[in-house]
Amino acid sequence: MKFFVINGPNLNLLGVREPELYGHETLLDIKEWLNSQKESEGHSFLWFQSNHEGEIIDHIHSGIDKADGIIINPGAFTHYSYAIRDAIESVNILTVEVHLSNIHSREDFRKTSVIKDVCIAQYFGLKKLSYLEGLKKLLTILQ
Repeated sequence: MKFFVINGPNLNLLGVREPELYGHETLLDIKEWLNSQKESEGHSFLWFQSNHEGEIIDHIHSGIDKADGIIINPGAFTHYSYAIRDAIESVNILTVEVHLSNIHSREDFRKTSVIKDVCIAQYFGLKKLSYLEGLKKLLTILQ
């Protein structure tokens, strides 16, 4: 199966940006780690990161007839991007929302996700394990 792993704004700064909150691993570290997990064997992953909402939407759209599932960490777009929400809903690809930090124990505005209702699950606060849990959820449904 083929999975899109989409990462939103500022995730290119992982390892540098607030390491006490997000950890010291870079996005590349997380990519290599997830690709090395036994659950990933036999599957392909197309990783994508952008700080631009339209590019994320275009990437989601490109998954039609190409991706079996999407794991998305929308970053700050989680809290207000109805456009990304609509893109996820429009492509009809099973999608899981993930976050490294616990969005429910942070600032009030971070507790709201406009994305979660068009996703089959949401994982947060598990650092890189959020991505693995998202993959496991997709595999449970798709296999």
